[in-house]
Amino acid sequence: MTTQTFDLPDLGEGLTEAEMVRWLVAVGDTVAVDQPIAEVETAKSIVEVPTPFAGTVSVLHGGEGEVMEVGKPLISVAADVPAGASAASAQREPSSAESAAGERYREEERAGSGNVLIGYGTPDDGEPTGRRRRPRRSPAASPARPAAPRADSAPGPEAPAAPVAAPDPAPVGAGRPPLVTSPLVRQMAREAGLRISEVAGSGPGGLITRRDVAAAVEAARAPALAPVTPIAPEGAPVTAPVPVGAVDPRTGLAESRRAAMSGFRRSVAASLSRSRREIPEATVWVDVDATGLVDLRRSDPDGPGLLSYVARFVLAGLRAHPELNGLVDAERDELVQYDGVNLGLAVQTDRGLVAPAVLGAHRFTTLELDGEIRRVTAAAREGRATPAEMTGGTFTLNNYGSLRVDGSAAIINHPQVAILGIGRIIDRPWVVDGELTVRKVTQLSFAFDHRACDGGTAAGFMRVVADAMENPAGAIARL
Repeated sequence: MTTQTFDLPDLGEGLTEAEMVRWLVAVGDTVAVDQPIAEVETAKSIVEVPTPFAGTVSVLHGGEGEVMEVGKPLISVAADVPAGASAASAQREPSSAESAAGERYREEERAGSGNVLIGYGTPDDGEPTGRRRRPRRSPAASPARPAAPRADSAPGPEAPAAPVAAPDPAPVGAGRPPLVTSPLVRQMAREAGLRISEVAGSGPGGLITRRDVAAAVEAARAPALAPVTPIAPEGAPVTAPVPVGAVDPRTGLAESRRAAMSGFRRSVAASLSRSRREIPEATVWVDVDATGLVDLRRSDPDGPGLLSYVARFVLAGLRAHPELNGLVDAERDELVQYDGVNLGLAVQTDRGLVAPAVLGAHRFTTLELDGEIRRVTAAAREGRATPAEMTGGTFTLNNYGSLRVDGSAAIINHPQVAILGIGRIIDRPWVVDGELTVRKVTQLSFAFDHRACDGGTAAGFMRVVADAMENPAGAIARL
């Protein structure tokens, strides 16, 4: 019997840790390849993790509620080895789906791909994904003769002589394009301000991995941090945990509670801080007589909800002002517009505020849009929204009226360039045809990136949405 250990993979979100929510198996259970074994919570969603190994569960590395690091052991599985065969020979002669799945996982993990989970973002058309995903290799890295000795194997006595060995792959920048298969690696380098061609790859054939980019970031940061070290006084005490009940020297009050920020809260904090730091934000708002919209909704109780109508009018506004459905590529000083809309929806959950998106919202009718909004928001509250839905939004609609407030200066969901908020709809005095009456009134507030457009564009978008809400029947007839 041989034991194989499956490490917690990068769940395709570029995160470094996840919290164990629930084990789906126990020690002694028999598992099959691709069987879900655990539910883990990341900063974005709850994900089922499948195993690439089949056999009997021998060890669960971590308890429920424990925060686990990516790359650390998750589960160990003991597999039976045929009589008369050693563990080594069993590993050298894989013939089952377990071996193929495990090899695919290891291949993608080495490449830094986000699709490292078996059955998670991988093709299902029956095509041999291992071969399709394998990074290109130079002749020096062919299976017959590795380009470099492995650290875990000593060189044999019959190793080829130095003159016979093929030269190492040409270094990046010496006429060879950088070898990198993962968009996450490229994004990581871009956000760190690095040129991918200047990063040395440690993978097969010079493949650049996330670890290589992280090392390059640290190396670039080290000279800048070096002069800072002497500033600290000698013998300065190392920061120690603050005991519960300690007195805050600024306020003179005892602290009643301290709690470490969860991965989700850290992710939210980083995203919102980046938005405030990078985006020159401006806000406009308008009061809207939504009486006609409320009447339309009441006339068809089984029809689309109010938010679905507003979403339809937002799509019309983005069609008229497409510069609000894009991003600012600061690296290239370019303004990007998308061909289609992934409509993000701010959703308050037990974990905090998230913004899943209805992917391809521009393709749906109002009734279909209503169904997708209900499905996506429910999935987000249950932690079941997909990574694409959680991160793929191009514009965000925030219904803070559901929280019984009238307005809000919303923060743009980076890297988007705008967010529209709608407050609660309440009875207010309103002038109609020179007469004071009571109408159903709401407030729209719109925050936009002033780099992407000016106030005229923002006002034009707001009027498209507001006018449609005040005359919904006419607006729908024109859509």
